[in-house]
Amino acid sequence: MNIEILDISSLHNNPRKGAVERVLTAALQAVEPAAAVSRHVQRKEGNLLINGQSYTLTDYRHIYVVGAGKAGSPMASSIAHILGDRLTGGIVIVKEGYANGIDLPEQSRIKLIEAGHPIPDERGAHATGQIIQLLKKVSQDDLVICLISGGGSALTPALVDGVTLDDLQALTSLLLASGANIIEINTLRKHLNRIKGGQLARLASPAKLVTLILSDVVGNPLEVIASGPTVPDGTTYHDAYTVLQRYELLNKAPASVITHLKKGLRGEFPDTPKPGDPIFENVQNVIIGSNIQAAEEAISQAGNEGFNTLLLTTYLEGEARQV
Repeated sequence: MNIEILDISSLHNNPRKGAVERVLTAALQAVEPAAAVSRHVQRKEGNLLINGQSYTLTDYRHIYVVGAGKAGSPMASSIAHILGDRLTGGIVIVKEGYANGIDLPEQSRIKLIEAGHPIPDERGAHATGQIIQLLKKVSQDDLVICLISGGGSALTPALVDGVTLDDLQALTSLLLASGANIIEINTLRKHLNRIKGGQLARLASPAKLVTLILSDVVGNPLEVIASGPTVPDGTTYHDAYTVLQRYELLNKAPASVITHLKKGLRGEFPDTPKPGDPIFENVQNVIIGSNIQAAEEAISQAGNEGFNTLLLTTYLEGEARQV
């Protein structure tokens, strides 16, 4: 049996170049943000169909769109075109430079606000405050559509009282330098923030809430993607404090962070909403794109090109030069 191994870094002289490029293109198109939204959301005969669930548009007085992430602009454009005149308004936070050239409908009332990533900045804090104010006015007769993608956590620094943006920036830099993984970083972010870890769902209650999620996390754990603003949080103040212990950061982290976590440990603040909380009865979370979908589409296209394919894993993690 002859086995051909293609080195994609030197395809320019390979006769299979076109085939491999089509495989890579198919993988990318499978998770293209605007297309991912339109595949999962359709408007038909007065109904909004979202991943098999139907929402009768006349049941809702207002429909708002909120969200954050590096893919927020094309996702917002897609949902705005689908909702058309039924869209009341919204706010989506995107990475600096990512709002340019986006095709939003003229009647769209969605504001795209740029902010800092991966280090949070004042623009993100201010924009997140606007989202919180919007959600405070929703009622049970409203529908909120939340758009979440990679980077959403850093773009939404809605800090708890006593912790400043400078404190969060210093903590984020320490965690990144220490080698803490995204799960550990987000555990701390959830407990220093007013919307992460299911707290956006708490703010949106009692409105109906649908979250469209473009995952950038291995395995697609909903509570990790953008720090899980619309899903139950299984982590606690104790978990957040333990991360700092693990990386020997208790004497390096800002004092305000340590003070807040200790108050949380003593029960002076309510923890993030947990599984079983009734606020999640009105929430639908839908993963509209992930690395698994990209890999599966690559396999399908490779088969069409005549390759024999094997998906080794979608869980490979680590330093790129090593893995």
